[in-house]
Amino acid sequence: MGADSGRFRGTESRISQWLRRRPKSSGAETDDSARVGMLLAVADAGMPIAPAAHPVGYRCSCERIGCPTPARHPVSFAWQTQSTTDRAQIERWAAGQPQANFITATGMIHDVLDVPLTAGLGALERLLDAGIDVGPVAQSGDDRMLFFTATRGTPEDEDEWWPCELDCHPETMDAHPGLRWHCRGSYVLLPPARLPGELDVHWVRGPEHELPDPLTLLETLTDACARYAGSAEQSELDHDAIAWPLSR
Repeated sequence: MGADSGRFRGTESRISQWLRRRPKSSGAETDDSARVGMLLAVADAGMPIAPAAHPVGYRCSCERIGCPTPARHPVSFAWQTQSTTDRAQIERWAAGQPQANFITATGMIHDVLDVPLTAGLGALERLLDAGIDVGPVAQSGDDRMLFFTATRGTPEDEDEWWPCELDCHPETMDAHPGLRWHCRGSYVLLPPARLPGELDVHWVRGPEHELPDPLTLLETLTDACARYAGSAEQSELDHDAIAWPLSR
């Protein structure tokens, strides 16, 4: 137990150091050992991962013409079964695919509440000020914030599963422009990741933070999305395409 704790503290220290020196330009090369350390820290937290595409200029490495999600999708259609926390496999992937991004499959150990960046920044400040335990948080590009939480579970009895209108899957992303709940059958891009246009995905709060119950964050996040939608409406933007919900 002591050795495991020491190893985790060492990983946490490396993560903190990487976050402090993270290049402001996402096009800069990430130190490979730090990259692998961050991926392994996610695996040590129990969150399964799998390789994803990466940017090639403004295009996607998958070379699909008109790729709708460049550098944001898994490289394999079998990503759900391929996702793993096995350290040796992750190290092999990282060594063999040094430019690859990685996704984490949700709904097994963790879920992700995915909100517009402006709403997420406001919600994070309110949650921390209220003393609410917030788990890992990542910023994705210049428009989204990801709140990592414990999963609602994967019950053996399907009748025990309680889906909601916020549940998001890769094929329904456009239907959830506001708050998205990534659970079973979904994934998110995992830090550190590079995106086209010199954008990136990076940790705001690292994976060393314990995963909270999603319901402890949900009210604050939905309220922040409602405020964001309201401000967008006042600015005469297309608020129907920006955030959910528009009313309480």
